[in-house]
Amino acid sequence: SITRNDRGRRRRTDIAHCSDGRQRRGLEVIKLLELEFKPIKFGLVLAALALVAIGWTWWGPGPLERPATVTIREGSTQASAARTLAAAGAIRGRSWYYLGRILGGSGHIQAGEFEIPAHSSGAAILDLLQNGRPVQRLITVTEGMPAILVSEKLAANAFLTGPLPPIEEGSVLPDSYGYERGESRAKVVGRMESAMTRTLGDLWAKRARDCPVATPRQAIILASIVEKETGKPSERPMIAGVYCNRLRIGMKLDADPTTQFAAALDPVSVLEFGYWKTELTLVDLANPSPYNTYQNPGLPPGPITNPGLASIEAVANPATTNYFYFVADSIKADGSHAFAETLDQHNVNVATVGSR
Repeated sequence: SITRNDRGRRRRTDIAHCSDGRQRRGLEVIKLLELEFKPIKFGLVLAALALVAIGWTWWGPGPLERPATVTIREGSTQASAARTLAAAGAIRGRSWYYLGRILGGSGHIQAGEFEIPAHSSGAAILDLLQNGRPVQRLITVTEGMPAILVSEKLAANAFLTGPLPPIEEGSVLPDSYGYERGESRAKVVGRMESAMTRTLGDLWAKRARDCPVATPRQAIILASIVEKETGKPSERPMIAGVYCNRLRIGMKLDADPTTQFAAALDPVSVLEFGYWKTELTLVDLANPSPYNTYQNPGLPPGPITNPGLASIEAVANPATTNYFYFVADSIKADGSHAFAETLDQHNVNVATVGSR
């Protein structure tokens, strides 16, 4: 007969068998789930690796071994910019274009010349083209720089291209002009000449009417003399006023800069004394050149340099004065002059503060 203890043992055995069965079924379910989710896990790993690769491609170091300069032309798209960058070795193929469309900003590509640091990321390059500052290349024409020196400066600039057109004296406005690498010299000269034409037109329209200059060209001629006559900006209206007084009564200008320019037209003088002869002699003052205002009344036939804005303004609005004479003040030695109404007063100034 089965005792109570036997029934207890059998029940425990049945329970153990039941538990083992449930464990086996649980393990089988887990194995099935692992088989089903393994492709998903694998896909997630691949997706994570792809995101890392994309991030590295876009934000990681770029292929550029050393800094480079690229020029993005006006009207360039991101696609054409990508070709320029790839040619310079700054990006890897067309991935920069596609990633830029997805991950980059919405700003437009700027035109200009850009300096790209070595190993710049794709993201950094796009930000530079959209928001950075292009390279600013400037060529400066200083006040009173003659046409021959402007021509030499443009010809020597290695970033400009093409032939240099002739530059007439007094045709360009002294200023600093921006330009792009590869831009033609003719285009830069055109901007310089347009600036002078525009400025002269504006000032001529608003000029005072008490100076006997009849045309804008005459105004530029006189302004070029004023430019070379004084190194003190505050004196320019007074110098212009003196010359206007002389022109009004038909008196010779007797302007040293015109005699210096006449000497500059003589190749022999230039070889011996340089372009701008500083010490004039009696032979120079007797030079029959039409530019020499010691020998010829009125204005010379053309400008003697490229006058700056202040000198043009001085001629357009000269000081109202009774002075007819001036001499450089060698006592002050600051570029200023001593002015006089009469020749006697002028002679006293020459004797007391003139060159020694």
